[in-house]
Amino acid sequence: MSVTIASPLAGWATPLSEVPDPVFAEKMLGDGIAIDPVEGRLVAPGAGVVVSVHPAGHAVTLQLDAGPLLLMHIGLETVGLAGVGFAPKATDGQRVAAGDPLIEFDLDVLARKAKSLITPIIVTNGDAFALETSVVESAVAAGDPVMTWRATGTTAVDAAADAPITTRALDLPLAHGLHARPAARIAKLAADYPGPIEIVAPSGKAVSARSAVAMLALALPHGAAITVRGSDPDGVAAVADLLASGMGELRAVAAAPEAATETVGELPTTLTGVVAVAGVAIGPAFRVIDPAAEVSEQGQGIDTERAVLVAAKHKVRTDLDREAAGKGDAAEIAGAHLALLDDPELAAAAAAAIGEGKSAGFAWRQAIGRFADQLRSAGNARFAERIDDLEDLGRRVVMAIHGGPEQAPPPPGAILVADDLYPSQLIALADAGLAGIATARGGATSHAAIIAAGLGIPMLVSLGAALGRVEPGVELAIERSMLSIAPDASAATTLRDRIATRQARRQAALATASHPAVTTDGVRIEVFVNLGSATDARRAVEEGAEGCGLLRTEFLFLDRATPPDEEEQRAAYQAIADALDGRPLIVRTLDIGADKPAPYLPQAAEENPALGLRGIRLQLARRDLLDTQLRALLRVKAPLKLMLPMVADRAELAETRRALAKHAADLGMAAPQLGIMVETPAAALTAASLAAEADFFSIGSNDLAQYTLARDRTNPAVAAGLDGLHPAVLRLIDETVRGGNAHKRWTGVCGELAADPQAAPLLIGLGVTELSVPGAAVAETKALVRTLNLAQCQALAARALIAADAHAVRALVSEQGQ
Repeated sequence: MSVTIASPLAGWATPLSEVPDPVFAEKMLGDGIAIDPVEGRLVAPGAGVVVSVHPAGHAVTLQLDAGPLLLMHIGLETVGLAGVGFAPKATDGQRVAAGDPLIEFDLDVLARKAKSLITPIIVTNGDAFALETSVVESAVAAGDPVMTWRATGTTAVDAAADAPITTRALDLPLAHGLHARPAARIAKLAADYPGPIEIVAPSGKAVSARSAVAMLALALPHGAAITVRGSDPDGVAAVADLLASGMGELRAVAAAPEAATETVGELPTTLTGVVAVAGVAIGPAFRVIDPAAEVSEQGQGIDTERAVLVAAKHKVRTDLDREAAGKGDAAEIAGAHLALLDDPELAAAAAAAIGEGKSAGFAWRQAIGRFADQLRSAGNARFAERIDDLEDLGRRVVMAIHGGPEQAPPPPGAILVADDLYPSQLIALADAGLAGIATARGGATSHAAIIAAGLGIPMLVSLGAALGRVEPGVELAIERSMLSIAPDASAATTLRDRIATRQARRQAALATASHPAVTTDGVRIEVFVNLGSATDARRAVEEGAEGCGLLRTEFLFLDRATPPDEEEQRAAYQAIADALDGRPLIVRTLDIGADKPAPYLPQAAEENPALGLRGIRLQLARRDLLDTQLRALLRVKAPLKLMLPMVADRAELAETRRALAKHAADLGMAAPQLGIMVETPAAALTAASLAAEADFFSIGSNDLAQYTLARDRTNPAVAAGLDGLHPAVLRLIDETVRGGNAHKRWTGVCGELAADPQAAPLLIGLGVTELSVPGAAVAETKALVRTLNLAQCQALAARALIAADAHAVRALVSEQGQ
């Protein structure tokens, strides 16, 4: 009897022997074919019953009614993705018909993250069937016949034995659980021994160790308590030893907690979050102790509790006064907390609760909680991040009343792990030598993130609840938006080598920080700095910054009840100009709205605030804000230029220029140059028209990439795929430079791309003449520019514009030794 099996995928059929994985190529799991998919949909190739869908969603085993037991494994090394990119559409035990969906998957995600998309389609009960024909080296559609099998009428039978049973218990140390590759190796090994050998799951279900598919169906995760048993002691020992070795995927199994705890699935080997502070780090996990003290609800008398609260607030005020007297972001945040501490609404709410008989700690915590809930109910990410400030203040006052547990110092080079992180917790660890920070919640613009940036500590946020299951001491690695948990020795060594190389490179760059950035063939590139305060400016000058290419003025407008008046703004801008000591200062007018709301700017809820009333749109709608800021900036004594955020058409620029000209005339002075931020595809594509009105362009690569690639950079589910070196973004940069050149306007870049070492040669090759980077990147960027040759950069950029994707662009740059 012959059985025809249809293709479960649309794609290109390939011999199994060409799969770049010996488990499949050597047919350890069985014979069949492989298909390189062109669509993200796996369907049933015939009627049958789903034996198992792997928990990671990347593989399914199907018992066809015709007899073959079929394993379909989407991509290679995809088990480590922990379900990312996969959406199973069938469940264990479900009956399906030919063409029914089994798994849907994201081709783009797998193309970036998996070793290969090639998908083996294997008949695993090859003892009962023999492959007769198969379609290979050909395009196939889902449902096309691709294999014919002949029933042999035989089955393999384990040798029965009355010998005593040998058992060996162990906790499964395989990082990704018992998936296809280790199952195949176990089955091959078990076949070398005559007696039956079984794998027993924690549920008690036992399957033959000679059947890889049967073992897959157990869906055994990392750490599962399993038993290997059989009548052949040598065979049991061999299989157990192989499992215990980790088979190249060893990850230590944490000791079981004394009390039973609820778990939520298996801890993956990588977590994806949002980059709050860019950088690379590796080190042991260190958890801060939750200092929240138990607070009794009932007080010891109204007068007593009032006195307790006054004393606690006095202590906290003293600490905050000391912190606010310092410099930098931490001092500014302490000042904001001082204002909250003495807020009359908070004081009144706490006093009312004490008047009802509540304790000081309970009353203060209740008052804080009430206002935090109001912010939380606003449903706005930026407001939600301010909850941390309220709760941090609440924690500090409660600790001043009740005390808190002693926090042991972190080991050198540790990565701080927390559900969320309060500013005061990080300030207390500022000198502890932290290598990185990882939080389950939080946002990229939180005060803790701002402090981390000032300290130069790489930080990932929004990593999710799974982070809570990372044990202290486990090695972690931060790179881009990924947190690797217990990376293997090779990966850890590579990362440490990269960090050491970068530190050496930075020290060498600092030694020549004052030298200009000139390419090897004499082209001058200005290396400016992105600023948010006068403290930043002083530090950047020491790093060799030649000016400020982006002053973010939002720092004056956020976290306050009313907007700053003209004189407060002028004084703040002048302090920054003075710190730059005569160097050029390019100021971006107020970029507020969307993810940066202000309490004094009530805005209706927006379905998509990133595309709503923000940037120059908001300023033109609120001319009082724009006019006040323009007058304040015109009064600053400095080599000043202004630029407008989120410009999408020429009318916005023209209207603002008229306002600037009017205020300059009223003050009896010439108007400074007025440029625009190129952050929208519309601005890039109409650059030639905008250049007739704008004096210069500064490309905000973060937003330009976000809008071009339709990936929200604050969303951890998609932010990992956001790369400004995507050819689509590079083409928009090219269009911007060409449009500016048509009117003799220069173009700079002030987004994250400007500080990316792989991006610099491409940007210079496209004609960008100014790079504005974070202060810590100034010296290294200047040093890098001095190694580049313009002609070579131009040739490289031309090739990058026609590359397939960002990965191809980065590979191209790497090949050129950049």
